[in-house]
Amino acid sequence: MGISQYIKEIGRGARGAKPLTREQSTDLFGQVLDGSVTDLEIGGFCLAMRIKGETPEEMAGFLDATHARLNRFPAGDRPLIVLPSYNGARKLPVLTPLLALLLAREGLPVLVHGAATESTRVLASNVLAALDVRPLTAIRKIANGEVAFAPTELLSPGLKRLLDVRRVVGLRNPAHSVVKLMQPTDGPCIVIASYTHPEYAKSMAATFELTGTTALLSRGLEGESVADPRRTAQVDGFVRGQHIALQAQQSGTLAEVEGLPKEIDIATTAGYTRRVLAGELPVPVAIAQQVQHVLELAARL
Repeated sequence: MGISQYIKEIGRGARGAKPLTREQSTDLFGQVLDGSVTDLEIGGFCLAMRIKGETPEEMAGFLDATHARLNRFPAGDRPLIVLPSYNGARKLPVLTPLLALLLAREGLPVLVHGAATESTRVLASNVLAALDVRPLTAIRKIANGEVAFAPTELLSPGLKRLLDVRRVVGLRNPAHSVVKLMQPTDGPCIVIASYTHPEYAKSMAATFELTGTTALLSRGLEGESVADPRRTAQVDGFVRGQHIALQAQQSGTLAEVEGLPKEIDIATTAGYTRRVLAGELPVPVAIAQQVQHVLELAARL
């Protein structure tokens, strides 16, 4: 059918564009993921949404289309902890692998998924590989106490294609939000979600409520879902879409975090992660608190 009729609605600029319904958004994004539209239409969609911005209803529709097409992981007897990792390290070490391994140490199954969207950053997948967690090549059950890494293309080739559009047009598109909110499992899961700007917190919270998602939401570390070890951020929980206030923000930023290296390269970050797990260095307080919040949500499911 094509998506030109939708582009006409969303492509009238920041003031003239009209939001789509959840059903329209599902249809539009499904066609994009299926590859049944032209490259020109995909470019028009991406640019129009970048200017307009996604409403929670639209994001819920995009997620509906995504979930209908995802290669999902089998359910286990404990909720799967889902850690999106798409930003990597820019100034501080990428600590998403540390969070994943700390959660696995609590007996939870942990899935990290991601793709390289920033060519100049150190990725969590690089650090996980250095810690002997290799990318999955097939969907399988993730055991309790295990960390697995899934490249985005394993979950959805269509999403990976849409993420790669950024390399052509230089701008993010709805896929960059979808991958941080999706639930890639047939069973219960907890999505560890993060935001970089306060306005995103409101729209993400509204999306979780619309979709009935169980999630932990807080400001992340340079776009990663792990807590910034220098700060005590506001943390909100959602259990099947119902909001729970978990932690209030505290002012101030630590000048130093004990043991945290200045370098962000793969080997240094992997070495730091090993030393924290071995008890040679302390777990950063903000990350230890994040682990406890996840355990609280898991106990509620």
